[in-house]
Amino acid sequence: MVEELVGVAVAAGTAGLVYVSAAARVVKQYERGVVLRLGRLRGGVRPPGFTLIIPGVDRLRKVNMQIVTMPVPAQEGITCDNVTVRVDAVVYFKVVDAAAALINVEDYRFAVSQMAQTSLRSIIGKSDLDDLLSNREKLNQGLELMIDSPAVGWGVQIDRVEIKDVSLPESMKRSMARQAEADRERRARVINADAELQASKKLAQAAGVMSEQPAALQLRLLQTVVAVAAEKNSTLVLPFPVELLRFLERAAQTPQETPQQAPPRKTIEQ
Repeated sequence: MVEELVGVAVAAGTAGLVYVSAAARVVKQYERGVVLRLGRLRGGVRPPGFTLIIPGVDRLRKVNMQIVTMPVPAQEGITCDNVTVRVDAVVYFKVVDAAAALINVEDYRFAVSQMAQTSLRSIIGKSDLDDLLSNREKLNQGLELMIDSPAVGWGVQIDRVEIKDVSLPESMKRSMARQAEADRERRARVINADAELQASKKLAQAAGVMSEQPAALQLRLLQTVVAVAAEKNSTLVLPFPVELLRFLERAAQTPQETPQQAPPRKTIEQ
């Protein structure tokens, strides 16, 4: 009798162990569990940790709640100013409602990917080339809004959308390079002309000061000689202004002596 009771207890324990091992499930911290009992949603979402289901009747589906980084394949399109471009982007999203992501859409990842590609083509057709190159933040916000509107019903939240790269045709790249080069050359000429104007004003002021003091011109000439001699040149060409030569000529002149007249001869009367 005792042996029969022991056998029944062992059999019951074994059956219980088999049942627990078949019914036990572990939901990770970054996951949520959705239980389908005979094909129907059963109860709420199972939190992380240990949980039990009815083997053969319940089916536990785990949904990842982490932020997903999904690259959007490059899309070709024509902008408003008739330029053919190729644009790719990246979408950051996460599941906020595990039951809706499992029930309302067949594959929420594929759905978000297709919606992102369609929205990206639409953004390309509504934008100019300058907006794609320099006003990306505004386009990112518009693209995020276009994707997030239908994704709300799927239990998915779009965190951020970024346009990664804009590829242009080679002819357009050369045209933009020539435009940038011409613009820089224009600015260089304007700066050079402005410098010439400022230098001419300063030279005019310097000439006015030197005209008041003639000796200043000679000092400036000596400074030029010193500057040229510092270059260790074997040949020195030194221009002399005409005013300096006239100054030296006047300084070298001395008053000429007038010849004395001979005394008158006395006549002797015989």
